[in-house]
Amino acid sequence: MTRLYFRFFCIVILFASSVQAQTLTSTVIDSATQKPIPYATVQLNNKGVITNEEGRFSFQLNETIQPTDSLSISCIGYASLKKPLNEFSEKVIVLAAKAIELNPVIVTNKNYTPEEIVEEVENSLAKNYNLGFAKKRIFLRETYGNQILKTNYSLKKSTIKAFNKKFIDSLISQVPKRNTYYTEVLGDLYGNSDSEEQKLDLIKASELYDKSMELDFEMLEERFNEIMKKNVKTDSYFKIKSGLFGTKVDGDELFEEEVDSTDVAALNKKLEEEKKNKEDRKKFFAKYKRETLGKLYENLPVYEDTDYNVIFKPGRYNLILEDFTYLGDAAVYVIRFTPKRSEDFRGKLFINSDDFALIRMDFENVKPLRDFSLLGVSINEYLAKGRVIFSKGNDAKYHLSYYDISKGIKAGFRRPLKIIEKNKNVKGRRKQNELSMKVDAAFGNLNRYELVVFDEAPISEAKFEGFKENNLVLPKYMSNYDAEFWKGYDIIEPNQAIKEFTSIGEAEE
Repeated sequence: MTRLYFRFFCIVILFASSVQAQTLTSTVIDSATQKPIPYATVQLNNKGVITNEEGRFSFQLNETIQPTDSLSISCIGYASLKKPLNEFSEKVIVLAAKAIELNPVIVTNKNYTPEEIVEEVENSLAKNYNLGFAKKRIFLRETYGNQILKTNYSLKKSTIKAFNKKFIDSLISQVPKRNTYYTEVLGDLYGNSDSEEQKLDLIKASELYDKSMELDFEMLEERFNEIMKKNVKTDSYFKIKSGLFGTKVDGDELFEEEVDSTDVAALNKKLEEEKKNKEDRKKFFAKYKRETLGKLYENLPVYEDTDYNVIFKPGRYNLILEDFTYLGDAAVYVIRFTPKRSEDFRGKLFINSDDFALIRMDFENVKPLRDFSLLGVSINEYLAKGRVIFSKGNDAKYHLSYYDISKGIKAGFRRPLKIIEKNKNVKGRRKQNELSMKVDAAFGNLNRYELVVFDEAPISEAKFEGFKENNLVLPKYMSNYDAEFWKGYDIIEPNQAIKEFTSIGEAEE
């Protein structure tokens, strides 16, 4: 009997130690179609994650997790699934569609018009959401896709023989026609609905891109610099003109000063500059991420100044009560909205019929958000599409749990371009060299922002003011995705494109 207890004790210890280092990873699928279910909510011990667009999720399991703890999965239109961890033995988790059966709440409220439902949402905002200062544990993934759509030009004049059509063609050919850059950050965000009232405490960050694409361009840049040094005076300045518009650039801004390896003072100065540049980069990286997060938060549909203003200005939209469905056991109104006149977005609102909380919004633009064209310069912000999901916390308030938005921009430049070198120290004719051409180029960016919020707690304004940023984090460069980098942290699972990303240089090796 003693030996039996000892074996049982060993099994428990082994299980506990394995759980401490384990990650629960699975895919949620539809029982009928066998297709993945994106954006389902997965909760374990009051902590939640969201399945990605491929239905996958991962959950970090630590020493506090017991095999009997319940994992619950819910998604709009599906019956919720809740059972102990030790009963999840398959690699996939199946959810079944939930039949729509009107419960007493729906029967009571079924005579509400969509306008009245949206009005109730606005009246209940203060009750349902924390609209003040809060501390949030966030994970932000940004995907930047850049594409060169067109690079036409005609060379009119070049007084520097090396700057000929062959060189410019080689310059254009070396620039990647497509490039994708990923960055991920984990941290604590302090703030409220004002994008200017944000503070960020970075914990960890990564960047994933193909560095080999930069190497060819750097070699071309060195070649360009050699040509400039041979043909351009260091005390020159440049007039860059495009039609009536122009600007001035000093020659010393174009090149880095070379340091003599025997000059100790100069080397120390260079090292100090490099140290300062690194510190500045840390500040810039944190500042950029803080501003990105602030803009995302500021534009949530529960805040009055949002671009998605259907809750606050319902009279500007056509509202249609499209459906009743369920999110877990909660009955939900589904209201479709389309602009009557000049508003930018259409989409769907998912509203809890019991407390009139907005729990999800899907949206997409119906027209370009910006469409500018003047004197050969054009900008077309043609896409803004995504979704916002709120989840109810232990404080009975709803908090942002997931924000996903894709933005698309196209830009064009079709103008004459002239670069003239002048030198005020040369006697006689100041004009030294000239490069003149006509340029017809177009570029496209498709960017995606995925924000996941794991924990949120209200804080006082005094605590917000008292928090001091001290961000010393720079992103770790990755040539291909490394799942081990985020081991021990809850994040949203990367999609297949990220998992399969491999730099050209890595692939060749």
